[in-house]
Amino acid sequence: MEGTESIDVSVVLPTYNESKNIIPLIESIHRSLSGQRKEIIVVDDDSPDKTWEIAQQVVGKDVKVIRRTSDKGLVKSIQRGIDEARGKYVVWLDADLSMPPEIIPSLVAQLEKYDVAVGSRYVKGGKDLRPALRLVTSRMINIAANLILNFKVLDYTSGFIAARKTVFSEMSLADSAYGEYCIEFLYSAGKKGYAIKEVPYSFIDRLEGTSKTAGTFFSLLRFGWVYFKRIVALRFRR
Repeated sequence: MEGTESIDVSVVLPTYNESKNIIPLIESIHRSLSGQRKEIIVVDDDSPDKTWEIAQQVVGKDVKVIRRTSDKGLVKSIQRGIDEARGKYVVWLDADLSMPPEIIPSLVAQLEKYDVAVGSRYVKGGKDLRPALRLVTSRMINIAANLILNFKVLDYTSGFIAARKTVFSEMSLADSAYGEYCIEFLYSAGKKGYAIKEVPYSFIDRLEGTSKTAGTFFSLLRFGWVYFKRIVALRFRR
């Protein structure tokens, strides 16, 4: 691998049971960042389907695999990847192919002017193409975040983020049960004065594997309640 100073973009992929998606995703990232000095960091929570083992097939092609066997969790995996990242810019996204790697260059390009770039479903030009129940739940969470926090970000629950690595010398990701860490990260970044830019994209439902958050009406209601509590706590935090 190239030296630390030569890496432009580090792409962090937190994974759990993504064996069918991980190779196509890595290949798509390579195509999207062709010509860029990059590294892809797969941080796997010891997947029973051996996602980590499959990802290791492409180690040496700018790919690093971290297999975590304890203290697991989405946010801890992302943070581990950020800590290991050697690039000037850090990107992270879900590994289920719902977020198009083709958007990564557009996100990174915004970091010439902004500190954080957000892949956004709800800014003009963005779309959320998931089933109605999941779409409505997500929209309600983001409307609540906009009303209670501010309208500086329209897609607070994006999970598709690019940021200058220097941002993380002052910030780290707060742990969370689902993806509510993203609300806190974006809100806190804005409060600290970091400039944030949203980039539209079309979000689709996964084609392979099982969603970590999808489920019945009641499970989505519980999931939404967790997000809402984090939003309120952020608003009144001193």
